[in-house]
Amino acid sequence: MSDKTDSKSSGQESQFHILPAPDKPKEPAQTGAGLNFKPELAALNTPGPVIPDRQALINAGPPASNEELAVRTQELNQ
Repeated sequence: MSDKTDSKSSGQESQFHILPAPDKPKEPAQTGAGLNFKPELAALNTPGPVIPDRQALINAGPPASNEELAVRTQELNQ
């Protein structure tokens, strides 16, 4: 079942050429905003725990007791 339009029977072979790869951008990928920004991964880019200095601890005052926290919880949940 030979066909006259077949490339092998007509003496012409298909030619394929390899194209060069496109140039890669020389700029580093953006971090934070732009197309690479993923809000669900933003928490992973934060710095570690913050340890306050001594003066900030003094200015904060004594910690609240459990009773004071329970009262404040009731106030906020109303």
